[in-house]
Amino acid sequence: MKYLSTRGDRTPRGFSETLLEGLAPDGGLYLPTHYPRVDAATLSRWRGLSYADLAFEILSLYIDDIPAADLKRLVHATYNKETYGTDAITPLTRLENGLYLQGLSNGPTLAFKDMAMQLLGRLFEYELGRRGEELNILGATSGDTGSAAEYAMRGKKGIRVFMLSPHGRMSPFQQAQMFSLQDPNIHNLAIEGVFDDCQDIVKAIGNDLAFKRRYRIGTVNSINWARLLAQVVYYFAGFFQATRGNDERVSFAVPSGNFGNICAGHVARMMGLPIEQLVLATNENDVLDEFFRTGRYRVRGSAETHETSSPSMDISKASNFERFVFDLLERDAARTAELFGPTLAREGGFTLARDEFARTARYGFVSGKSTHADRIATIRDTWQRLHVMIDTHTADGLKVAREHLRPGVPMLVLETALPAKFAATIQEALGRDPERPAALARIEDLPRRFTVLPADAAAVKRFIETHCASHSG
Repeated sequence: MKYLSTRGDRTPRGFSETLLEGLAPDGGLYLPTHYPRVDAATLSRWRGLSYADLAFEILSLYIDDIPAADLKRLVHATYNKETYGTDAITPLTRLENGLYLQGLSNGPTLAFKDMAMQLLGRLFEYELGRRGEELNILGATSGDTGSAAEYAMRGKKGIRVFMLSPHGRMSPFQQAQMFSLQDPNIHNLAIEGVFDDCQDIVKAIGNDLAFKRRYRIGTVNSINWARLLAQVVYYFAGFFQATRGNDERVSFAVPSGNFGNICAGHVARMMGLPIEQLVLATNENDVLDEFFRTGRYRVRGSAETHETSSPSMDISKASNFERFVFDLLERDAARTAELFGPTLAREGGFTLARDEFARTARYGFVSGKSTHADRIATIRDTWQRLHVMIDTHTADGLKVAREHLRPGVPMLVLETALPAKFAATIQEALGRDPERPAALARIEDLPRRFTVLPADAAAVKRFIETHCASHSG
């Protein structure tokens, strides 16, 4: 299996190269040359597998440059009851008729990002050890990616993490999770701006090939194909839990900001998983909802990016969206490169031609948005009526899921995080604090270690240079 860039670089690369590179040299994102198709017989064979064995089967279709025995060992070391507290790993909870919650937040940092990040940490350590190399991971987070990456990479050999987050814009719990880490290989950079500023800096440094190669810069954001691939697994796991036979279909509702989580669903659907609808839910930052309603992709500036009670989705530039558009445009790399390069830079967005946009129906996407008032109402209703406490992002997903229910088709809402991460909004909705794991009871009181920097790629580069120099030799 080889990988190509959405912007036309056709140099065939193996999985391990894309793992360490992140962005392609031409600024595009890596995708496999084709999606392996899964037939009914394969689905039947997979139906009874443990989560770890299912992950191994799916990952093996895309990874042929890591020996099978090694890949199996890494996968089993990642997906187990010790880490996730349950054999099911992503257990399904029935909310009411036809509506389910798929639990993705049982990992160390209480967010769905752990599902991929825990594996990514092991893959990085394995591949770097095999090559005798080091890697400096540069990432941007609006809340959960950062802590998931840092907890997965802390103490890992040959890896340093430089994580950018918008200064003062995460929940107190999210900030404490990241900034309380004292591991010398973890560096938290609080950027004076919004998440999109952080993401722009990561992309700018990724596009400086000389700097990227000199300082061995890699990425853990969902622009990294390996991370997205790991997320494909739970769509299959959810389908098997919600159905009895492979002739049934399911839908998934996915809270979305950066389009990574739902893009994994798109990949699963392209592989042949019987997905009826991929329901994309946004908060007030509704760039993606606007696209799926109108065909117009209009990036908002920092001033137009709302600060909301579902902060991990306070994103106005969906960096993973390019992968889907590339497929939507029937893999026309020149057109994709034009839209996401010059057109986006010049016009701040683009509008697809009518025939191009009409194709979105083929891919099962529908969308909707949710506001703060919707979140409060959904959290309250779910607790009072169904005795289930959900976080703010999951509430966005559930609200939009209800708008797209179809008779006889189970709708699985992907849980984004545990309510403990967003105590202020839970308090507003329910008049009580959410429960939190004992190990994290007083996390906000721990000492913090972070550096505030301006929204400037040059300042971040200087920080990386200084801290790589001090670790060398």
